[in-house]
Amino acid sequence: MDEIAIARTVTVAAGPFAAGHLGELTRLVPFEMIDDVLAATRRTQRRVRLLPARVVVYLLLAGCLFADCGYRQVWAKLVAGLRGLPVADPSDSALRQARQRLGPAPLRALFDLLRGPAATSAVAAVRWRGLLPLVVDGTMIAVADSPANLGRYGKHRCNNGGSGYPTLRLSALLTCGTRSVIDAVFDPSTTGEITQAHRLTRSLPAGMLLLADRNYAAADLIGAFTATGADLLIRCKSGRKLPMTRRRRDGSWLSVIDGQPVRIIEARISITTTAGSHTGDYRLITTLLDPRRYPAADLVRLYHQRWEIETAYLELKSTILGGRVLRARTPDGVDQEIHALLIVYQVLRTAMVDATDSRPGLDPDRASFTTALHAARDQITQAAGIITNTVIDLVGAIGERVLTDLLPDRRIRFKARMIKRSNSRYQTRGPRIDRRTYKATTSIDVITNDP
Repeated sequence: MDEIAIARTVTVAAGPFAAGHLGELTRLVPFEMIDDVLAATRRTQRRVRLLPARVVVYLLLAGCLFADCGYRQVWAKLVAGLRGLPVADPSDSALRQARQRLGPAPLRALFDLLRGPAATSAVAAVRWRGLLPLVVDGTMIAVADSPANLGRYGKHRCNNGGSGYPTLRLSALLTCGTRSVIDAVFDPSTTGEITQAHRLTRSLPAGMLLLADRNYAAADLIGAFTATGADLLIRCKSGRKLPMTRRRRDGSWLSVIDGQPVRIIEARISITTTAGSHTGDYRLITTLLDPRRYPAADLVRLYHQRWEIETAYLELKSTILGGRVLRARTPDGVDQEIHALLIVYQVLRTAMVDATDSRPGLDPDRASFTTALHAARDQITQAAGIITNTVIDLVGAIGERVLTDLLPDRRIRFKARMIKRSNSRYQTRGPRIDRRTYKATTSIDVITNDP
């Protein structure tokens, strides 16, 4: 029987630093970047231990890619491709003490370096009439039920008396076209989304168009957003009293909120599927006052991109975490883990954009996040693509997998909001719920009746 032997060369850092890598994603989070962050936060080890600080940073990042594994198992993934090298075999206690020595500051600083819009040549797919659409929203994430976490993150109140786990509230600012993270903050669930949104105004420069739901239409928050120079497109309650100062040709009208001139667009949106039709009225507030450059119907269509952040939160909480509770049992550990999670999400998104950019005209929406995640995991266990020569292929093995498994072009689809999984078996009783997703057609009519 014929046999073939395959020899594979793996290039990693020397000595105790060998286990510190993120597979091919190390190119986006290189050794030099980690070392600079450690130096800036004064977390570089005084002497080289079996677990240097740089290795611990990569361990925390890899832990987010393997959310179903304990840190000992994550360590096994990092060294799986390093057979033949004298790598350490740390205990659970050693790994825990190394994470505690590191603290949360290096992960915060690393996130600050990596956050921001992804560089892409697909301008038409990510910009709208010269503006970069962003979206802001919040979500809840469960943390480990430990005495230390309970002292910081309480349990969320609900009809049944309280949630099973302590929760935190994460609010993020994302680009709509590539779903890159511009900024993010998190606090106990008692801190509201409006308070967090005020803090996120630090990352809103001019040239941005911020999309948000009705919760963010408060007058003081609109003032804080516009003070940054960014433009707004926010939904508000249809019953809100707003004086009309002038009617525009496209059916929209001008008003003033807390001294800020705004334009109001009222529209009726009808969605038709094989199951029937559904019609709803929307009222939008925007600081884009020119109806010729920014027609009302086009703004209504653009507002649908607000849902991109819901997809991003699904990728964070379901695809990466698999619906699991965060591991960390202390507030500092939660700080580490949340920032590591955001960093991993960001570098995966960057790798996906690099891949789609290699094909002119390819929309970043066609890249599959799940494909990129699984490809990145494989590169870690193989210890592949860590150190490259002077010519760096921005696509790499992860990008090749993404391009091989592209998603189809987006279609207009409709699905009613519902609880997909009941909290109690008693809630499943009653009429059968239609959980199917339908192909849909939409029509938009701008309402011109006087308010």
